[in-house]
Amino acid sequence: MNRPRSSAEPGAIVPAIDTASSTAAIRSLGKRGVRTVAIASDESVPGFASRHCDETVTVPDPSIDLDGYEEAVLELARRPGIETILPFREADVYVLARNKATLTEHVGTPWPSLETLRGAQDRVKLFDAARAAGVATPETRTLDDWDDWDRDLVVKPRYTVQATEYANRFGENRNVETSTQYVDADDHLDRDEVVAGMDHVPLVQEYVPTADEYGFFAMYDHGEPVATFQHLQRRGWKYCGGPSAYRESVDIPDLEAAGLDLLDELDWHGVAMVEFLRDPDTGEFRLMEVNPRFWSSLPFTVQAGVDFPALYWQRATGRSMDLALAYEVGIAGHLLRGELLHLHSILADDYPLVDRPSFPRTALAVAASLVRHPRFDYLDASDLGPFVQEVANLFGELSNSGTDGPTADPTDGRPAGLHATFQTLLRR
Repeated sequence: MNRPRSSAEPGAIVPAIDTASSTAAIRSLGKRGVRTVAIASDESVPGFASRHCDETVTVPDPSIDLDGYEEAVLELARRPGIETILPFREADVYVLARNKATLTEHVGTPWPSLETLRGAQDRVKLFDAARAAGVATPETRTLDDWDDWDRDLVVKPRYTVQATEYANRFGENRNVETSTQYVDADDHLDRDEVVAGMDHVPLVQEYVPTADEYGFFAMYDHGEPVATFQHLQRRGWKYCGGPSAYRESVDIPDLEAAGLDLLDELDWHGVAMVEFLRDPDTGEFRLMEVNPRFWSSLPFTVQAGVDFPALYWQRATGRSMDLALAYEVGIAGHLLRGELLHLHSILADDYPLVDRPSFPRTALAVAASLVRHPRFDYLDASDLGPFVQEVANLFGELSNSGTDGPTADPTDGRPAGLHATFQTLLRR
């Protein structure tokens, strides 16, 4: 077990969300002697089980109580020794940007201002910026401005956080997760139903028929790139795409140029992921969206050679940024849970614009890739706790799926004392 770090030692607040990105950050910072204070609304998150996690704090769920979450983060930031906060969700970076002036008095703030952040969280402004930067995009307009319904389309929210600063229609700040909808040319879209479901007028976008999804990742310092990384997503959580389950590192000059051009136009500060699809006809990289925070496949980025959490820490605290910026090209890594979700999606989901893959062929491909590229987001022989907790959570969801649904809390029915004991044992 690691030497316990005292509250007087330099520390960082890490939102321990239910994806491997926050676990990767806890491991990265903990290995470098940084005291990690992991915060979450659910004590079963894998990051809490890491041997590199020094302290766990329960906070409100931002998807339910964004104001309460904001208040908790601000209170923790005033603690002695806390030197920065890392963002992993849209709500995280929104809260940090909204309170940047206040937080500057207490911690390092390597994240954008609220005005700059709006350029990524309001997708109308994002696609305006892309066009100004000369970055290729699918045709994109608001639902009320779209008039060509005789082709395959995608409908997605305009705002990734429903912030009062972004639109007057929002009476309160809310972090609402709304999925993208695929609409084929034969479907009838009920405008009022869609607007009611998203609580605002969403965007309509032409469908780009390709599975070639690329990510460009960067950390910027006041408009200047510090480090970059690229990957090609081989499989997502769903057979239509989504978060990454299996990805391969690449180095493509045109992809880098598109990513840099967009983030330069936004005058970015902090970390970001820019998602592109490669047009099958022209080869252009066409912008899908920007995630203005750390990304779900962060463990693989670190494994490939670029330790973004450590770079972020160095930038936030004014330390010398002396870490490697180069990465290994042509290697790949997995989120095992994501691979299972991908296979389940083939059996259970239906996306009218995306051809359903063969389950047997995909299962064989998954097995072969696990042998060829044995790199995993959670599984780490030196820190098994997060992987064990992730497996426990998965089995908990499966056991509750018949009654409470697949997202049921896997700790339901488990005595609080037993759960606390389990967490302690996992950290050893």
